[in-house]
Amino acid sequence: MYFLSIDQGTTSSRAIIFDANFQMVSIAQKEFTQYFPKPDWVEHDANEIWESQWECILNVIKESKIHPSEIAAIGITNQRETIVAWDKNTGKPICRAIVWQDRRTAKDCESDALKLGADYLAQKTGLVFDAYFSASKIRWILKNIPEAKSLLQQKQLCLGTIDSWILFNLTQGASFYTDASNASRTNLMNIHLGKWDADLLDYFEIPEYILPEIKDNIYDFGTANIEGQIIEIKAMAGDQQAALFGHQCHNPFEAKNTIGTGCFILQNTGSEFFQPKNGILSTVAWRINNQITYALEGSVFNAGAALHWLKNNLNLFEHYDEMETMANALHSTENVFMVPAFTGLGTPYWDDSARGMLIGLTRQTQKEHIVRATLESIAFQTKEVMDTMETLTQKPFLDMAVDGGVSNSNFLLQSMSNILQKPIRKSIFQECTALGVAMMCGMQMGVFQFKKEDANASQWVQKNFYPEISKKAASELFSKWKLAVSKSRNWIN
Repeated sequence: MYFLSIDQGTTSSRAIIFDANFQMVSIAQKEFTQYFPKPDWVEHDANEIWESQWECILNVIKESKIHPSEIAAIGITNQRETIVAWDKNTGKPICRAIVWQDRRTAKDCESDALKLGADYLAQKTGLVFDAYFSASKIRWILKNIPEAKSLLQQKQLCLGTIDSWILFNLTQGASFYTDASNASRTNLMNIHLGKWDADLLDYFEIPEYILPEIKDNIYDFGTANIEGQIIEIKAMAGDQQAALFGHQCHNPFEAKNTIGTGCFILQNTGSEFFQPKNGILSTVAWRINNQITYALEGSVFNAGAALHWLKNNLNLFEHYDEMETMANALHSTENVFMVPAFTGLGTPYWDDSARGMLIGLTRQTQKEHIVRATLESIAFQTKEVMDTMETLTQKPFLDMAVDGGVSNSNFLLQSMSNILQKPIRKSIFQECTALGVAMMCGMQMGVFQFKKEDANASQWVQKNFYPEISKKAASELFSKWKLAVSKSRNWIN
């Protein structure tokens, strides 16, 4: 028995095959084009996304040397919030997909917040008014793409997130569904009911019939014909929620941190919904058997992006693996702090005006200090998110699971454990998104279930990290970091 995970990301499409023990058998990946037609605009060619994804599916099966008949089920995970508009009859996109990073509707969202009120939206959706989410993108398409208006009148228009676009193509137009985790990122789903919210649809002037039907994350989504073999599609989930599932953060107050360009930090809160506050959002982690599990989500804007800046802009090292040696060459940064606010600060500040700051330099400062300070900044930013979550929930988180490309740095993970004063568990997979939907398929097929044993002993954990400094030492370092942040937010004064 094998599971095929379709992992459609922001810069590339991937397909991964797992065996019945959820060990990776083979992987195929293909990058696709990023379009930046105007300042703040980010677009994808939806056809290119599908073609790259289909190529990955065929390649991963070929490389695995298994027959499609041996694949028990397919799971889909995807970049969230990105919107595709297409003709229901022809299956052709009517414009480029508007990517989650796109900011063209930012001013509209500011107006929306004034008209409706942030608390109103937060209570209904767990989110805030921001161009990041899908609703304002959909409204923009309906108002600015002539073909959208024509198809709307004919009731032939489909608008959906990437999961629904991949599913539509996999099933040759037979299935037009989304799942609760993806729908919860649109600003259109009532997070308590798990349904499209009539009041929000009316406000954004979006007819419900152009949107996909919302289903559980584990559901019979339809079938795909792969090389003549009919295979059932059993699971769908947004990438960050799928990673939370893949890390087996199935119990309330377990958390995961996917460390890439930025950090996506999610914490399971079980059946309890928390009103968003201080840059923390509430979202659907997953819905299984019509029961919603919620999660809190916080964001760090610059993690791997800051390391990329050290390498490509400052030329402090040639290869990323050099960072470990450089950081470990010192006992401390000697009070050098880096605040990598190149694009502002995320949770808990959401401060677009903050700017990057390197502070505490002396004549003795070497490039090793700067590298170490930048790695430690990721740990400090993670603590800011988790402290904000703990203030909101009034409950401590248990530990943190990590994945993502930057999780290769053991120095970073040890620093994170030191600053958080919590255990950190490093996944054997750099990306747990594909593993998550494979496990969801396994749950549907009866070969996977939630487990209560110590997650730190899991077969999917590569290494555990535990605090090596005292709480007092960690607190003193964090206080200095907070002071550096305050200066980065007031740099112009």
